Amino acid sequence: MSNNNLSHKVPMSQKIAFGLGMLANQMFPAALGIFMVVLVENLGMPSWMWGVLFFVPRIVDAFFDPIMGFISDNTKSVWGRRRQYVFVGSIIMGIAFIVMWQLYREDSVMYNFTFFLIFSLVFHIGLSIFSVPYVAMGYEMSDDFHERTSIMAISQWIGQFAWVIAPWFWVIMYDPTWFPNADTATRTLAIWVGIIFMLLAMVPAIFIKSKSTKFDDSLKPLTYKTIGGSFKEILISFKEAFANKPFRKLCIATFLIFNAFNTVAGFTFFIVVYYLFDGDSAAAGIWPTLFGCGGALATAFIVIPTVAWIAKKLEKKIAFLICQGISVLGYILLWFLFIPGKPYLFLFALPFFSFGIGSLFTLMMSMTADVCDMDELESGKRREGIFGAIYWWMVKFGFAIAGLLTGVIMSAVAFKAGAPIQPEGAVTGLRLFFSGVPIMGTLIAMWVMWNYDLTEKKANEIKKQLLDHKGREISV
Repeated sequence: MSNNNLSHKVPMSQKIAFGLGMLANQMFPAALGIFMVVLVENLGMPSWMWGVLFFVPRIVDAFFDPIMGFISDNTKSVWGRRRQYVFVGSIIMGIAFIVMWQLYREDSVMYNFTFFLIFSLVFHIGLSIFSVPYVAMGYEMSDDFHERTSIMAISQWIGQFAWVIAPWFWVIMYDPTWFPNADTATRTLAIWVGIIFMLLAMVPAIFIKSKSTKFDDSLKPLTYKTIGGSFKEILISFKEAFANKPFRKLCIATFLIFNAFNTVAGFTFFIVVYYLFDGDSAAAGIWPTLFGCGGALATAFIVIPTVAWIAKKLEKKIAFLICQGISVLGYILLWFLFIPGKPYLFLFALPFFSFGIGSLFTLMMSMTADVCDMDELESGKRREGIFGAIYWWMVKFGFAIAGLLTGVIMSAVAFKAGAPIQPEGAVTGLRLFFSGVPIMGTLIAMWVMWNYDLTEKKANEIKKQLLDHKGREISV
């Protein structure tokens, strides 16, 4: 193995440092998803603009990720391959997040649209500079099959508190005792989110150990002279990584589950307000918040401990199939437990519903680390950055498509955000898509993962072969 710091057990302080980075990594998109409602509800943007603002920055981000992965994998530096990018990316995304939300209703819709789009692009590039090396740091922290799951479980547990905190922004944004209107609220909240979570994003760069790669001649840094060859190498690495069958299954399954969820996630607020409370957002009060907050708490205290236990007792694949099966039940329950006049009933569905997204990244990030060992045995290279970038490329590319589909679905069912009375069938249409799209995506993903074969036994055999090979290199 190329990283001499690898060990079976990682100190808890290191796991927590990595987890604080995950809290920042999840808080920015969590806050972004909630603040986006303001664009249509308070700043008057039509749904097509909303779709574009979801789609374009994430496409740019997705295509930048593999380049960032290659740069990170091949950096020669006294700080190692990752830490400096995590630090710089934190600053860019924190400042850009603050600036992009300084929108005023007095300005024209087109001005606000253009302003937001420009700084959203800067924010997403900063997010890529931060997140690709950050995720790769997690893959490198241990070479042990189960310790990897522990690292990812702890980081996801800490990261879940972003989704506990963020839904309360809805309460603050729409409570006139806090702010006169939601757009004023987002301008202020963005400053607090930007500063606090920019600092937390820096924690892994400061506290997670790494070795100097300054004199590592096996690396091929990206320079002006080598840019042509480097881009060719990126394309080759992309092709080789996606040719890895277990990795391809992980990417496809994640794409289906995560982006089916995100296509309809934005409907939660509208379903609670317009179906449960007949369009009265004041009467809806904290119920939209309780949906997000309750799901995140269920994930933190029920889902993640359960999935970590199942993965250790059985196999990671079995844990995946069980958890996703439970989530399908949750989506079915949500159809029946959204009942006007009885909003508290949907809370009973949240623990089941939360098993889908709540277990996904704990397992998939751990399994991707196993795939990186498999790739090293085949290619002789450590390419955590490339594999992490391609995995998240699939997530972000799909997320961009999900943003477009959100707008398409809202238009297809004739739902009009902000209108006091909705056309007949519009809210029912949203509800059908809210349960139906994730159920379909999850079932297809379970079918894709059914024959996933990188088991604990096979992973340990790969690790032994890598150690034997490294031993022979040292003896020579």
